[in-house]
Amino acid sequence: MKQVLLWMIRFYQTNISPLRPPCCRFIPTCSQYALEAVEKYGVFKGGWLALRRILRCHPFHRQKSVQYDPVP
Repeated sequence: MKQVLLWMIRFYQTNISPLRPPCCRFIPTCSQYALEAVEKYGVFKGGWLALRRILRCHPFHRQKSVQYDPVP
Protein backbone atom coordinates (compact mmCIF):
# COMPACT_ATOMS: atom_id res chain seq x y z
CA MET A 1 0.00 0.00 0.00
CA LYS A 2 2.86 2.33 0.84
CA GLN A 3 4.53 1.71 -2.53
CA VAL A 4 1.27 2.43 -4.38
CA LEU A 5 0.84 5.75 -2.56
CA LEU A 6 4.46 6.72 -3.23
CA TRP A 7 4.01 5.82 -6.91
CA MET A 8 0.88 7.99 -7.11
CA ILE A 9 2.71 10.96 -5.56
CA ARG A 10 5.66 10.54 -7.94
CA PHE A 11 3.27 10.24 -10.88
CA TYR A 12 1.67 13.53 -9.84
CA GLN A 13 5.08 15.19 -9.48
CA THR A 14 6.32 14.10 -12.91
CA ASN A 15 3.16 14.20 -15.04
CA ILE A 16 0.57 16.56 -13.55
CA SER A 17 2.49 19.15 -11.53
CA PRO A 18 4.60 20.46 -14.46
CA LEU A 19 1.39 21.34 -16.33
CA ARG A 20 0.24 23.69 -13.57
CA PRO A 21 1.79 27.01 -12.56
CA PRO A 22 3.72 26.95 -9.26
CA CYS A 23 1.25 27.84 -6.53
CA CYS A 24 2.38 26.13 -3.33
CA ARG A 25 3.09 28.56 -0.52
CA PHE A 26 5.25 26.12 1.42
CA ILE A 27 8.82 24.90 1.07
CA PRO A 28 9.12 21.98 0.35
CA THR A 29 6.12 21.73 -1.96
CA CYS A 30 3.07 19.84 -0.75
CA SER A 31 3.77 16.85 -2.99
CA GLN A 32 7.38 16.61 -1.79
CA TYR A 33 6.17 16.95 1.81
CA ALA A 34 3.68 14.11 1.22
CA LEU A 35 6.39 11.92 -0.32
CA GLU A 36 8.75 12.48 2.63
CA ALA A 37 5.99 12.02 5.23
CA VAL A 38 4.80 8.72 3.74
CA GLU A 39 8.37 7.44 3.42
CA LYS A 40 9.19 8.38 7.02
CA TYR A 41 5.95 7.58 8.87
CA GLY A 42 4.08 5.15 6.64
CA VAL A 43 0.71 5.32 4.94
CA PHE A 44 -1.55 6.28 7.83
CA LYS A 45 0.42 8.85 9.84
CA GLY A 46 2.29 10.15 6.77
CA GLY A 47 -0.96 10.35 4.84
CA TRP A 48 -2.60 12.25 7.71
CA LEU A 49 0.30 14.73 7.85
CA ALA A 50 0.13 15.22 4.08
CA LEU A 51 -3.64 15.72 4.15
CA ARG A 52 -3.35 18.34 6.92
CA ARG A 53 -0.66 20.14 4.92
CA ILE A 54 -2.72 20.11 1.70
CA LEU A 55 -5.74 21.49 3.56
CA ARG A 56 -3.61 24.41 4.81
CA CYS A 57 -2.28 25.18 1.33
CA HIS A 58 -5.00 27.24 -0.30
CA PRO A 59 -5.07 30.75 -1.78
CA PHE A 60 -7.39 32.18 0.90
CA HIS A 61 -5.00 31.66 3.81
CA ARG A 62 -4.05 34.75 5.81
CA GLN A 63 -0.29 34.45 5.30
CA LYS A 64 0.87 35.51 1.83
CA SER A 65 4.59 34.77 2.10
CA VAL A 66 6.36 31.48 1.44
CA GLN A 67 6.79 29.46 4.60
CA TYR A 68 9.38 26.76 5.40
CA ASP A 69 7.54 23.75 6.84
CA PRO A 70 9.55 20.49 6.91
CA VAL A 71 8.25 17.03 7.86
CA PRO A 72 8.43 16.70 11.68
